[in-house]
Amino acid sequence: MRRSGPAFITGGSSGIGLALAAELAGRGHPVALFARDAARLQDAVRELRADHPDVIVTAYPLDVSDRAAVDLAVARAIADHGAPGWAIANAGIAEPGNFLDQDITRFEAQMQVNYMGALYFAKAVAPAMAELGGRLVFVASGAAFFGIHGYAAYAPTKFALRGLAEVLRVELKPHRISVALAYPPDTDTAQLAHEQQFKPAATRAITAGGGLWQPQDVASLIVRRAARGRFAVAPGFQMQALLSLHSLLAPLLRRWQDGLVRKHHGR
Repeated sequence: MRRSGPAFITGGSSGIGLALAAELAGRGHPVALFARDAARLQDAVRELRADHPDVIVTAYPLDVSDRAAVDLAVARAIADHGAPGWAIANAGIAEPGNFLDQDITRFEAQMQVNYMGALYFAKAVAPAMAELGGRLVFVASGAAFFGIHGYAAYAPTKFALRGLAEVLRVELKPHRISVALAYPPDTDTAQLAHEQQFKPAATRAITAGGGLWQPQDVASLIVRRAARGRFAVAPGFQMQALLSLHSLLAPLLRRWQDGLVRKHHGR
């Protein structure tokens, strides 16, 4: 397995993505960041360069839901740095809400960014990686394990991402591409703060009490385990339990959710 090469990271301007960039820069990898907000990208570049002055860090503004933009940006990054040794599909959005209330456009947007964006990125990087090998990482969520009230627009995107990663783990292995799928718990990021604004009351109750991780801790664990060739990376006791036992736990979790939903809806 290839040990060097640049790290390409979508959603790399903040949160877990920026923490992943810092972790890999600390290991000496050149870093290419991809994200929508050009100003935040430049802030991230300055931060990484200040902390890792000997590492090359570049930014490629793009919207991962735009396939042509992903293809162009990845091609530019490969021309600038060479094929990635690490490619991490981290970009994502989450807007909870009640199924009957949410506009269909919110379903489309989350699928387009969370699943299609990861697919576009993987398709763009994989041919170059297949020549040298490398590590392809998808960042999913605990919502990929079982249905959670309020996440009708979000959870299916992570179920789909999980399915893609499962297939690519098998298909890309002969090309020396190691695939990893991460299930981060609630993490102290701007994305989580945004998400909290949209959670129905029942969803808040269901997701409460799980603790709050820091981005650098999540990133460190993802990189360490992916570097060892682990496919599933589940930080924390709750994610580990869901990873190991979700088929057994799902009926219990469904009944527990039903009780909380009845409490909040009065029926």
